[in-house]
Amino acid sequence: MRLFYLTIFIFSFSTMKKTRTAGIILILLIVLVTSGNVKGQEIPEVLFKSSLTDQMNYLQDRTRIYENYRAIREDMFQLIKKNTLDTLSSAKNQIAGLRNTRNRLNITIDSLNTALDTTKLQLSEMTITKDSIKVLGIELNKVTYNSIMWILVAGLITLLVFGFLAFKRNIAVTASTKKELKDLKDEFEAYRKSSREAREKMSMEHFNELKRLRGG
Repeated sequence: MRLFYLTIFIFSFSTMKKTRTAGIILILLIVLVTSGNVKGQEIPEVLFKSSLTDQMNYLQDRTRIYENYRAIREDMFQLIKKNTLDTLSSAKNQIAGLRNTRNRLNITIDSLNTALDTTKLQLSEMTITKDSIKVLGIELNKVTYNSIMWILVAGLITLLVFGFLAFKRNIAVTASTKKELKDLKDEFEAYRKSSREAREKMSMEHFNELKRLRGG
């Protein structure tokens, strides 16, 4: 079969020497002759273990561009597609987890706010009582009691601050993840579109050339 392609190439190149069409036929025939070897090649390990960005960079460095179209092996394309979909699914799961965490933090913050309001109310009531305050049958002076209450308030405020900071951080992480997810979707769609158009164009050029050769 390869001998057949080489015979066509020699005939075409001799009749269309130094022309653009001869160059195109040369490239197409080289692709046809070497396609059998390409299918037998193993997929590089980087496409299994590296990040999606490293995989894209690997393909960019090792695939050639002809007339603004990039050729990529079908098995590599399918693997990159699968890896991209897996990454998107993982990102969605992370977003869902962050949303659940945010909801739990919101509940915690509401609970802390309620506890803080209750503590402030109790503190306000106790500050107008006598110096001696009886709590659970134990007599405490006002200074000791107020010290205990302020310690509790400080602890609650500390928890509230940490809860707020954690909530704010989760909001920022969620927004960043959403943006990265959108950018990844856009990049994948553009890549898939360009790859499909490249294959369609190469197939059409190959078909037209064979048709012209058979007709000639």
